[in-house]
This record gives sequence, C-alpha cells and structure tokens, in this order.
Amino acid sequence: MQAGRPGHIFACTSKTERECFDRMLFAAGRLYGDRVLAVKKGDPLFLLNLDADVIHGAFAARSDGKKDIEPRAWGGRYPYQVSVAKNGSVHSAKNAKKMLAKMGLSWRNELPPEAATALLSYIKNPNGKVASFKKQEEKPSFESTTLWDYPRQSYGKTPKGDNKYAGVTPAFAIYNMVWRYTEPGDLVLDPMAGSGTTLDVCKEEGRKCMAFDIAPPRQDVKQNDARAIPLADESVDMVFIDSPYGDNIDYNDHPGNIGTLSAESEEFYDELEKVMAECKRVMKPGKAIGWVIGDQWVKKKFTPVGFMVYERLARHFEPVDVICLARRGQSSNTNIWRSRALRFNFYLRGFKYLFIMRKPDGSVPASRKNVSWTQYRR
Repeated sequence: MQAGRPGHIFACTSKTERECFDRMLFAAGRLYGDRVLAVKKGDPLFLLNLDADVIHGAFAARSDGKKDIEPRAWGGRYPYQVSVAKNGSVHSAKNAKKMLAKMGLSWRNELPPEAATALLSYIKNPNGKVASFKKQEEKPSFESTTLWDYPRQSYGKTPKGDNKYAGVTPAFAIYNMVWRYTEPGDLVLDPMAGSGTTLDVCKEEGRKCMAFDIAPPRQDVKQNDARAIPLADESVDMVFIDSPYGDNIDYNDHPGNIGTLSAESEEFYDELEKVMAECKRVMKPGKAIGWVIGDQWVKKKFTPVGFMVYERLARHFEPVDVICLARRGQSSNTNIWRSRALRFNFYLRGFKYLFIMRKPDGSVPASRKNVSWTQYRR
C-alpha cells in the first residue's frame, strides 16, 4: 500500500460483488457519487459486502473516480466508478461493520492515510490489536423516509448559510435534494436565497448555483424579485426555494417583499403562484423543485398554508413526494411555550413541509397493472 494516501471503502451486495471482481471496477450510485469523485489514482481501496459483512482489501485505484467508465456495468445502476487493481495479496475479514465501528471509521467517509494502513493490517490479522481513530465528521446521511429531522442547521467544515438568519433552511435538506436530483456541474436555482444556504451547499457539492433575493444580505446573492427570474427558458436543473410562510417574519422593508402579505389572504398565494410559474419556465422538463413551507397558528386561528401552497404547486408540477422537516430552532421551542400550548390547548408548529415536485416532460406514467400488494389477514 502506498504510504500517505487516503483510503476509500466501496460498498457492494452479494449480488453485485462478483461483477466488481470480474470487471475490476468499484462503483456507486448517484447518492454516493461525491465519494467516488474524491478518489485519485493510486489511492488504497477496500470493498465491503454489506450482506455478508465481509471486507476485502487492499486494492489500488487505477484511475481517478469518474462517471461512466463502463456505462453498461451493473445495468447502468451505478454510474460513478473507479478502475481498480490488486495491491499485493487480497485479504478478507468477517464482522466488518463491528470492526469499523470499533475503529471509529465509516465506509461512507474517506479514510485518513493512517486509518487505511491500520485497516489493512486488521484485515490481514483480525486477531491482532485494533487501532482506534477519532471519529471523522460524516457527510449528511441520505434520507430514506419522509420524516427528516436534523440536529443542527449546517454540516461540514464551512458554514452553510447563517444559522442566525430568520427562517434559515437546514443545509442537510438541500444536500439531500442536490444529490438525489442533480449531477455534478448541474445548475441549481434558489430564487429566494436568504442567507445563501443553497449557494454554500452547491459550492461544496460541485454544482453551479444562481441565488437571488429581493433584499440580499450578502454579495454573492444577487438582488432580484422571484416573480421575474433573469434566466433563460429551460436552463435550470433543479430549484430549491424556502419561501415566506406569511407575514410572521420581518425579513426586510423592500416594497416587493411577499413576506409582508398575510397567509390568510388570497393575494399571498397569488404572488407565490407567480414565483411558481417563473420557476417552471426556467426549469428543464423532468427536473425537480423542492419547496419548503410551514403552516400558521396565530390568535387562535389555524391556517393550513402548506395545503394551500401545495394546491397551487399542483397546477404547474407533478408531485414526487411530501417530506416533513422537523422544526428544532424556532423561537417557540422553549419550555415556556410548551407550557402555554398545554395550558391553552393549542399546538406549536413541529414541522415544515418540503414539497418535492417535477416539471412535466410529456412522458406517460408507468402502468399499475403489475402492482402486487401484500395482503394481511385481519
């Protein structure tokens, strides 16, 4: 193993392992594409079979991580790939997940050079002493359910947006959207960028980003009204927008600020629908938009802002899914407000919606004729 090089662990299943070895090619899908693109020629590599809980190593990268080295491999399901070669004798060790946890390592993260060396030593001699490393800060996890709950607003070594900005968006949510619905180099639009969280996420994840706001708080967020986006038709690969939820936050005193309109008025939804129409115009067919919105309860009156925004979105886009974003940082998340909610019999806002929609591309929806539901006895 070449000293001083960071290591990388690739994951496979019992079904895909054979093809990895036959082709001498390790790969991942879009969600882990950033990990593959970080691989450089000569880096030590390992292969973890998640089904068998066995890790193999070490190998060496014969190429940098790229997209579609062999486009037909695994039926095209894993386009981010790296060519590999045996790095001496290949060894295998069982109980890999437990061992990685004991070492403080994650297969999802790049391994520091000393950790890669220690991992190979363990694989060669599983009965030997297990080295332990300070746990590395992980990239955000990819969500597999429709409930997204984040312990903090940002991630990584650099801040994403400003966590003191009113209504700041969780960077984790944008990260998940970016890696699910775009490729590196794609253009992401945030027409109501606020403190620039989308811009910061895109910079770190290798996406281009156009960020606008009617009263931008930083120079790289351009001044513009979201109802007239200065981009060409069908030029954008994804839109992310965290719009005002009504007049509950005093964002700025710009006369065109939609956040001065009450969510109890039709005018509020009419103006947001103009933003939706502009987003649709600049989006490429088939591309995704993520829209964050929350409901309102004020002066003993509940307004289902989310449902009303969804109804407007559905006029322009096809639904993909509805996500619940847990709210942790709002000012009402205190003991005194929880006490008031119980005393006066009302509910604090516990989540926001993230509506994921897609611009129609003219394709015909898949047939449901072959759907087989599992039936349970009552």
